Amino acid sequence: MAKNKTHIILNTQELSIGYRSKKRTSIIADTINLELTKGELIGLVGANGIGKSTLIRTLSNIQQPLAGNIDLNGKPLTNYAGLELAKTMSLVLTEQLMSKNLSVFELIALGRQPYTNWVGNLTKTDIAIINKAIAQTHLSELKDRKSFELSDGQLQKVMIARALAQDTDLIILDEPTTHLDMYHKAYILKLLQQLTKDTNKTILFSSHEIDLAIQLCDTMIVMTKDKVVADSPCKLISKGIFNTLFPEDLIGFDDETGRFRVKKS
Repeated sequence: MAKNKTHIILNTQELSIGYRSKKRTSIIADTINLELTKGELIGLVGANGIGKSTLIRTLSNIQQPLAGNIDLNGKPLTNYAGLELAKTMSLVLTEQLMSKNLSVFELIALGRQPYTNWVGNLTKTDIAIINKAIAQTHLSELKDRKSFELSDGQLQKVMIARALAQDTDLIILDEPTTHLDMYHKAYILKLLQQLTKDTNKTILFSSHEIDLAIQLCDTMIVMTKDKVVADSPCKLISKGIFNTLFPEDLIGFDDETGRFRVKKS
């Protein structure tokens, strides 16, 4: 997909992320400068424990940065009120779902909460948006089923549909393929790619599926111990960035195939 530079949805300037307590400050990563462009699929990758979830939580305003700035649609993230932010950014996190007794339609309808009145009545417009999200995620046959009856892959599609129903410029997903088999990992990421094309929304997801992300993403954010780098997959390969993700003695990256391989002893 050609890059569309007409609108930057989210950008960071000299961002530093981590944790602060009364006794000390623990920096996970710093000097993070990112631009998330409208209509792009963006994959955030890195080794286990490198700080992907910390970055996701910071970009989504769940966790405060240690330093630096985050702008959303040209406005400081800290200046957004809760309701305004919910109409601009939607989240799909890895926490256990607490409302599995809801039907698929009802769960997706929760995405309309920022727009409904205080009793949560759905208008014709709300229902149309919900049904469109159901169609876009191929859930029409499941919309009356209870959420607890769904497989992990089906439930993940429902959560994506709920984010679509929220109708935000930016959708952020933390590890959307966790607990899925290889087929459903590829299915979910391919669905996200298609949704960026169909909706022109910006979708950012974190994942361990680096090989799939290389094949499907417009842009990738790679976190290493030393730095955070963002660019197209092809440019990251040419710069040798993926070769720095894992210890050289076990895992290597093949620049020609764009895949990781286990080194022979």
